[in-house]
Amino acid sequence: MLRARPISVDRPEDLTLALRRMGLPTPAREYLLEKVPHGQWLLTGVPKEVGQFLQGLAERSNAPGREEFPSWVSGDVRTRPGAGLLSGRREQVERLIALARVEGGEFIALAGALERALGAHVAPTPLVLGERTFEWGSRTYLMGVVNVTPDSFSDGGRYRDVDAAVAHGLALAEAGADLLDIGGESTRPGSRAVLAEEEVARVLPVIEGLRARTAVPLSVDTTKSAVAREVLQAGAHLINDITGFRTDLELPRVVAEFGAACCLMHIQGTPSTMQQAPSYEDLVDEVLTYLEDSSAVAAAAGVPRERILLDPGIGFGKTFDHNLYLLRRLGELRVLGLPLLVGTSRKGFLGALTGGKPAGERLAATLGSVAAMAVLGGADIVRVHDVAEARDALLVADAIRVARDGGTLLGR
Repeated sequence: MLRARPISVDRPEDLTLALRRMGLPTPAREYLLEKVPHGQWLLTGVPKEVGQFLQGLAERSNAPGREEFPSWVSGDVRTRPGAGLLSGRREQVERLIALARVEGGEFIALAGALERALGAHVAPTPLVLGERTFEWGSRTYLMGVVNVTPDSFSDGGRYRDVDAAVAHGLALAEAGADLLDIGGESTRPGSRAVLAEEEVARVLPVIEGLRARTAVPLSVDTTKSAVAREVLQAGAHLINDITGFRTDLELPRVVAEFGAACCLMHIQGTPSTMQQAPSYEDLVDEVLTYLEDSSAVAAAAGVPRERILLDPGIGFGKTFDHNLYLLRRLGELRVLGLPLLVGTSRKGFLGALTGGKPAGERLAATLGSVAAMAVLGGADIVRVHDVAEARDALLVADAIRVARDGGTLLGR
């Protein structure tokens, strides 16, 4: 598949501040924002004919007085065929897209990949869950975790009792959770699956108890259509599938039938095997392909695109270094054009980073990870156990990310 991934792209909002400081009027600023910004995009899966086409355009643009198209640097044709780096201004890329569409055939895939890459900074369509609307890009939202399993890695059955689980969910909502994620089956490394009947028995009373007492949207962490049907009938709003609709082929149809939303996660292997020896040739590309395929399955079943969220699956079939790299490059996943939900809370790589601290002592590390994701603009929702603390960290991080008052000469 031909894909374009943003490697380094200038941010228009930062350039706008410089142009304001220069005293330029609005029309001039808008003109320069098209002319000045540059970006670099890694292209993979490029057919030979398309690569030759890009090289020819770049050579033509290098002629004196001509800058019509982006520059193109091809990868090693023997060891990395189909890869290259495209660099240029937005207007140059847009010109290339228009020409590719005129060329037709396999060049249509080039145009589509570049359009998605240019749109990576555009906020996805807002999502309505119950009484709440999630305006992506406005801030980083919080998903609070309610585990009702006896063997969770993070709280070890602390909220297995229905009353305790409901009380915990209400406390998280009061602390600022924008939605709650209820799970009745542990997916920690090495865990084993439970029967659908047992999972329903664990989560259904909690869903019913929460729906009666809070308007906060409810998500259920399950891979089973039988469980999804029960909880959606009881008022849940979202199904969070760690296998990205790969385990139960009936599950996407159930989600579509109820008009629910879904979160589709990447995983390599299964919870019982995923950490044995995870490996990748291109981590980001393989995660992108998996999530793109999962979203296609959801769409084919009738789930509207605006009701699909994606999760890169931190800790699910990834090494310590894989997790860190994926967090650093979350922006590349934006080419899929869908909201990103990311869960780092109390996970093992944070324990490793902090000298082997157990799950219950990873709060500071968790806050560091969610704040970093908010500042970098990589996650739309973060899934956490400690909502009140994460809320404060995100308030600070989001405020820093959108700060615009640099003095009277720069405007606001």
